[in-house]
Amino acid sequence: MSRSTHQALVDERNASVEVYINGEFFPRDEARISVFDSGFLVGDGIWEGLRLHHDRFAFLNRHLDRLFAGLAAADLDPGLDRDQVTEALYDTVRHNDMHDDAHVRLMVTRGDKKTPSQHPSNAVGGPNVVIIAEYKVADPAVAESGITLFTATVRRPPPDTLDQRLNCHSKLHEVIALIQAVKAGADEALMLDTTGAVATCNATNFFVIRDGGVWTSTGNYNLNGITRQVVLEVAPQAGLAAHQVPFSLDDVYSADEAFVTGTFGGLTPVVEVDGRAIGDGRPGPVTAHLRNLYLEAVEADVAAGAGPG
Repeated sequence: MSRSTHQALVDERNASVEVYINGEFFPRDEARISVFDSGFLVGDGIWEGLRLHHDRFAFLNRHLDRLFAGLAAADLDPGLDRDQVTEALYDTVRHNDMHDDAHVRLMVTRGDKKTPSQHPSNAVGGPNVVIIAEYKVADPAVAESGITLFTATVRRPPPDTLDQRLNCHSKLHEVIALIQAVKAGADEALMLDTTGAVATCNATNFFVIRDGGVWTSTGNYNLNGITRQVVLEVAPQAGLAAHQVPFSLDDVYSADEAFVTGTFGGLTPVVEVDGRAIGDGRPGPVTAHLRNLYLEAVEADVAAGAGPG
């Protein structure tokens, strides 16, 4: 069975969560957005995923920085300032009586259109802001066993095509890459950039451990991941030089270890790429050490207490 870095333990409480839509809450089964919504029609929207730890959102300021940078790039006014977005996020988890182990997705679209069309002038009634909070604990079996990757034929485009640093609703190329990987018998997809260098995975950022350092891509062809940033910051504590450089699949196949990063799963080991075992084909000790350092950084950030509690 295919595994996923977003694989979560089943939690029956999610059946009764209520969803925030433009300042109101609706039962999960009654939460609706119009078929004329810009995100549905043309993928015109920006989103953010956050984790709730001990009544606080981890790395909230970094997530808000990325959110508002993306909104500015898309020329999309959410109708809420930074403090109001923060309050809406906390209102959502409080409304659902959530305190820990919750994953929250905030989505902002340009709003409903008066007709199916790309043109922003057809938007009516302002943006749509949706916040979905769910109880989600990453399945520990995934981190214990690691995942396998397959290199998709779909490339990550350059910034002058669709800037991959934007956390936008336009994800079809990533979905197609993932489908290729699953049909090839892997768990998730590794994606290259247009130069042939390793870029990222379909939904996570990719790292290798080799030559006494941790390597990841230049960052020009992948989402500016918050977990990715933190790993680069804590790597020196593990005695590793942090490199953001172009590297090839040959560098991947001969790596000592590999792992992927994301807000939900944190650090997940990669044990195989394109049918080739990475290292000894098992989750490695350096990845485990970096995961512990990342978790310590999460605890430190939450203790600092950004936003209302």
